[in-house]
Amino acid sequence: METKRTLGRSGIEVSALGFGCWAIGGEWQSADGQPLGWGKVDDEESVRAVRRALDLGVTFFDTADTYGAGHSERVLGRALGKRRADVVVATKWGNVFDEETRTLTGADDTPEYARRALTASLRRLDTDHIDLYQLHLSDADPARAAELRDLCEEFVGEGLIRAYAWSTDDPARAAVFARGEHCAAVQHMANVLQDAPEMFALCEELGLASINRSPLAMGLLTGRRRSGQALEAGDIRSRPPEWLHGFEDGGADPRWLARVDALKDVLTSGGRTLGQGALAWLWARSPRTVPIPGFRSVAQAEQNAGALEKGALTSEQLTEVDRMLER
Repeated sequence: METKRTLGRSGIEVSALGFGCWAIGGEWQSADGQPLGWGKVDDEESVRAVRRALDLGVTFFDTADTYGAGHSERVLGRALGKRRADVVVATKWGNVFDEETRTLTGADDTPEYARRALTASLRRLDTDHIDLYQLHLSDADPARAAELRDLCEEFVGEGLIRAYAWSTDDPARAAVFARGEHCAAVQHMANVLQDAPEMFALCEELGLASINRSPLAMGLLTGRRRSGQALEAGDIRSRPPEWLHGFEDGGADPRWLARVDALKDVLTSGGRTLGQGALAWLWARSPRTVPIPGFRSVAQAEQNAGALEKGALTSEQLTEVDRMLER
């Protein structure tokens, strides 16, 4: 398998595996106290994990201004330091938050806010440009999104960003952004349990990179979750919002765990861990995929990065997975 990918039509080269920086933002919450992070983190360990990933060939890091209410961007910027030029940094905008109280306070889809948000992200990341700037409002109005797409073209012209994308699971919305010359990708949900055939088809048709969030199904595909196993209070999965599938208030959903168990033999072929097999499925699913698993430790960084040398599943294994999941 080729261990590099090009981000759509941008010519920007990244490792075929990216790292998602949601978890390293630490704890944050919605206005009504719903946890939105993954629990407590150790910033020093996060910095070591980012640097370890770099040493292992990972060159794409995806964050958002709202993760940890600005904290993820700060930690990533510090971790990259002098190696900023070696990596491709993606972040997102559209959510409004209070850094002091680490609280999500709303959303803002205005062009004025986009420029303010970009300026703030550049400052937190300690960089003079963002490589991939992504709209974080998955169900934003398409007409407003067209305005924001045109604004992103202005940002490219000003040298503030190199390319842009929309983080959305709606192919019709993704297509609106794709009309812009410097739109390079769509970020969308995809993993072996949650296929996204329409989005993969759109990326193929329009020449976009497919950046896959939740490639390990929020941890279900690591094999570490058990039925009835409690999660810490600050973890979003302990009180899953409506969009978070595979978890219920008591922890992981047993029906989802049963599906993971059924796939174990196929995914752990070739000496892979279960998580490495889940990433291998995404690489086999489309040559445009860049999965972005999360991480909170050096050990997780090493295990995720280890998937690169094992490569993609075979087409026969893809077919076998579909048969087992009755797709």
